[in-house]
Amino acid sequence: MVNDVRKNYPGLTIETLKSGKQRIRVRVEGFPNRKIRLNVGLDHPKFSEHYWSARAGVGLEFEPESTAVRQSIKWLTDKYLLHLERMVAAGQASKLTLRQRKSLLTRLCRHQTDEGDRYGEMSLNAPSSAFVKVRDARAATSAEADNMMKAARSMYRWACDAGYADINPLVGIKKIHRSKGGATPWTADDLRKFKTRHPLGTMAHLALTLHMFTAARSNDAIWLGRKLEFESHGARWLGWQPRKRGAAYVEIPMVPHLREAIAAVARIGETYILSEHGRAFKNANSYRMWLRKRCDEAGLENRSSHGIRKAVAELLAEEGCSEHQIMAVLSHTQPNTSAIYTKGAERRAMAALAIQSIRDMKW
Repeated sequence: MVNDVRKNYPGLTIETLKSGKQRIRVRVEGFPNRKIRLNVGLDHPKFSEHYWSARAGVGLEFEPESTAVRQSIKWLTDKYLLHLERMVAAGQASKLTLRQRKSLLTRLCRHQTDEGDRYGEMSLNAPSSAFVKVRDARAATSAEADNMMKAARSMYRWACDAGYADINPLVGIKKIHRSKGGATPWTADDLRKFKTRHPLGTMAHLALTLHMFTAARSNDAIWLGRKLEFESHGARWLGWQPRKRGAAYVEIPMVPHLREAIAAVARIGETYILSEHGRAFKNANSYRMWLRKRCDEAGLENRSSHGIRKAVAELLAEEGCSEHQIMAVLSHTQPNTSAIYTKGAERRAMAALAIQSIRDMKW
C-alpha cells in the first residue's frame, strides 16, 4: 500500500518512528532539499489537499474533522471555533473572546427543540424564529440570552463571508435584557470595611488599592506588574495596553498609596497580585472568585472589582475632572462610554451649582 501511495504521490516520504507513529514528509517540487511535514495521516479525508499544498511549498495546519452532521448548526459551530482559534494564534482575536463564544455556542447547540432534539442537529439554514425561541426560553437569564444571540450573529456573519451560509438569520433579533444599573459602585464605607478586614500588607489590600488607583479591569489587573513601570518627569508611572478590544493605551502615575501597598506584600512575582499559591491568576474568572471571597470576609455583599472602577469614575467626575480626563483613566475611546459611569455624579454637581445660584433668593 505504501508503495502505491508513493507512486501516486511523487516526493512523498513515509518514516516509521521508534514510537510506532508515522512521519510523512513531502519534497517541495523544484527544491530537492526542502521537505514539509504533513499534519495529517494517509487516511485523513483531506490528505490529498495537504499533500499538493506541501508540493507547492505551503504547509497546512491540522484540521480536525467535525463529527457533526454536515450543514448543521453544530457543524458550522465547529468550523467557526476553529477559525477563531487561528485568529487568536495570529493575534487577531483574544483568548477571552474564544472562550466566551465557545461556551455560548456550545450551550446553543445543546438547547433542545420542542420535540427534544438538540439545536446543534438542526440545519444551519434554520429561520430566525428558531433562534428567537432559544432567546425567549432563556429569558430568566436575559443577559446571557442576548450574549448567545450576539455570538451566533457573529458566527453567521463569518459564515456568510466564508461561503457557508447565504443569510444571517440573527440579523434583526432584538435584545431582551434591561439593565438594572450593573455593578454596584463601592462607597467610602465599603472601602473602610474592606481595608479593616484586609489591612496593608495583605494581597487583598493590594488588589483593592490597585483597582482604586488604576481603575484597571479584572482581566488587566491580573497581569499588571513591575515590568510595566517606568520613570517620566521625575515620577514613577504604570503603562499598559488593556486586553479589551478597542480600549486605549493607559499611562497613570503611581500614587504613594499604590507604591506603599506594592512594597508591603511579602510575596513578589511577575505580577502584583498573586494567588494563595504565590502564582499569577490564570484568568479573570478565577481572580473575580478570589476577590468575591475577600469581599464576603469583609461583610460586603454584591461588591465586585467592576464596582470599584465605577466608584473611581464617579469620584473623578465629582472632583471636576473633564470628560477626556476620565476617558484617559478608564481607557475609553468614546465619550458616551465614560458617560455611563459619570452621568449621575455630573448631574449632582450641576444640581449643586444650580441651587447655589438661588440660595439667597427672596420669596
